Amino acid sequence: MNELAKIEKGDLLFPANPDEVILNLTERQEQAEREGKPDFTYFDDRDMLHYYLYQEKNINSNANRSQRTIKEYEKELRMMVKQLLEIAPLVHRDMVLVDGSLFKSLEKRHIRRYQKWVAEESPYAVRNGGYSPATMERKTFIWKSFFSFLYKSGYIEKPIHEGLLSASVRSEDRPNRDLGPAEVIQLLDYFHERQNHIVFSLIHVLVGTGMRNEELCRLKVSDVRYDSIFGDYYLSVLGKRSKRREIPLKSKVMDSILRYRKARFRPVDFPNSSDEPLFITSTGRPFTPDGLAHFLSRQLKEVDLPFVRSGHIKITAHVFRHSFAIISHINKADVYSIMKALDHEDIHTTMIYLQKVLNREQHVVHQWNNETLGSYI
Repeated sequence: MNELAKIEKGDLLFPANPDEVILNLTERQEQAEREGKPDFTYFDDRDMLHYYLYQEKNINSNANRSQRTIKEYEKELRMMVKQLLEIAPLVHRDMVLVDGSLFKSLEKRHIRRYQKWVAEESPYAVRNGGYSPATMERKTFIWKSFFSFLYKSGYIEKPIHEGLLSASVRSEDRPNRDLGPAEVIQLLDYFHERQNHIVFSLIHVLVGTGMRNEELCRLKVSDVRYDSIFGDYYLSVLGKRSKRREIPLKSKVMDSILRYRKARFRPVDFPNSSDEPLFITSTGRPFTPDGLAHFLSRQLKEVDLPFVRSGHIKITAHVFRHSFAIISHINKADVYSIMKALDHEDIHTTMIYLQKVLNREQHVVHQWNNETLGSYI
């Protein structure tokens, strides 16, 4: 436990070179195997953190966790360890230390107290009135996944992950991300009238393709390709799990890509050999996912439109992915086709995007006969 505290103070909880760390851990794991001992005999808490984060689970490297996911897990687990050490008197005051290990010493009640402390008493919760349900769901998922790994690996003896309370998000708790075609048109008109070609094009491309933020940021010039069969352009998009999919480009969406490139004073031809980022910032660098999100957020805060000023919809870059799903549904696309276009693995995720629209669309009031209340209906 003292070792973890020392590591955290030195900001060395996570290594600069994970590949070297995994190689060292694998050698120790194989040593234990040769000696007929449990796999993680020579591991401490820090080693288990590293192994959980950086181990390869699939021989196909493209099927392993993305760097973005690893960074997200690193951030969450770093915060968890730091907080567990700092608030020990509050969360695990009755803990019996086992082998000098924080993780081996925790019981179900300790991580349940920690979960409640994060949700209700942590500095962020006090300052902001708590985390959103979706954020608590994500945090709980990562904690549960990590402690479940420790238990299944035999490093800890008790299934303490079972002590975490459910943090599933109800549909009514999900943020309103329903930006339909009327609102999208108003936004596009707003930026078109102000000749803000950069923001206009980004919104148009996000809505017209349904891409994730990080997918747009990864696009290269060579990813714009011409389809000689149908006579249109399409994007070759690198998605999650390093899977590629082809997204056809409506002609006006393609025009927006050209408009963006011209506004940044970049060539508007698309050679197959070019590794240049398709969408660059004002400094000539590619967008990062966070950078794109912050850029659009700043631009959208200044928009003087009633549905933006009302604050009922928090407009982020991700909202336009929901708009793509909603517009596809309005145009009679089936849910399975929308799921494939969005690169969702689970159709339930797609249904979350559409749930509020479907609820309103399928409400029983739409079955009323117009004569039921005479002239009052």
